Amino acid sequence: MELRDIEIFLVLAEELHFGRTAQRLLVSQARVSQAIRKQERRIGADLFERTSRTVRLTEVGRQLRDDLQPVYAGLQASLERARSAARGVTGRLRIGMMPFNVVDLHVYWRAFRSRYPQWELEIRQLTYDDIFGRLRNGEMDVLVTWLPVEEPDLTVGPVLCTDPRVLAVAHDHELATRGSVGLEVFADFQHAMPPGMPGYYQERYLPFETARGRTIERRGTVTNAEDLINRVGMGEIIHGFPSHVTRYWGMPNIRWIAAPDLPTLDFALVWRSEAESELITALAATVRELGTFGF
Repeated sequence: MELRDIEIFLVLAEELHFGRTAQRLLVSQARVSQAIRKQERRIGADLFERTSRTVRLTEVGRQLRDDLQPVYAGLQASLERARSAARGVTGRLRIGMMPFNVVDLHVYWRAFRSRYPQWELEIRQLTYDDIFGRLRNGEMDVLVTWLPVEEPDLTVGPVLCTDPRVLAVAHDHELATRGSVGLEVFADFQHAMPPGMPGYYQERYLPFETARGRTIERRGTVTNAEDLINRVGMGEIIHGFPSHVTRYWGMPNIRWIAAPDLPTLDFALVWRSEAESELITALAATVRELGTFGF
């Protein structure tokens, strides 16, 4: 089975839609169909159940997907290592960002790249779901996120920045004309937070109660920044952000209000303790040497 055909099969197993698979892989839908038919002839069984409305994996298809996923991931990693070696790169460090990849943080990345040109540094913005899971499954080597992080298998490194808070509301919201908003007012409106966050970690970002014991209600969940800010703009929720987002979201339908009662957020490097490497310790040392800054 050719590597491209394996990729087509795995993407279709995820998307369960021939059109979306073709768009994602930048091929024709006919190419997707051809690859699947070829694999089914070779195996001697259907991999997908197809109707005019749905596409589902068969039992054989599920087994093949489960067997191929780790093999394909290993092949991709091997090819990437070979490409890196050809460029003189001997290692790669992947950083997942919970804050935006703000320009102020680039001083750390530039310093690391300058000091260690033999190592590649990748910076990626993450969605909000299963944050710590991305470290645990090896998808990311280092996470930049707010503190505290009290996970026994994770190491908390140096703090990069400290960020005060602002409240985002729709431009026509009843709070939009205020200069600042206290935490008690938060209990009068709906909020949304990502799913699966540990309670202590979520509490730091948005307390569950006000000082008077009033509940600050979460209305559903969000998994990405675009959905979050769109729900704010539609007036469905209000949301307390770290202040750096005001530089990147100059949206006419959003108003930013001071939120002095929300806790300041410290953003630090976090990594899986047993996966600590020479690259991670070098990045941590670079951050410590340059020091922490405040917005």
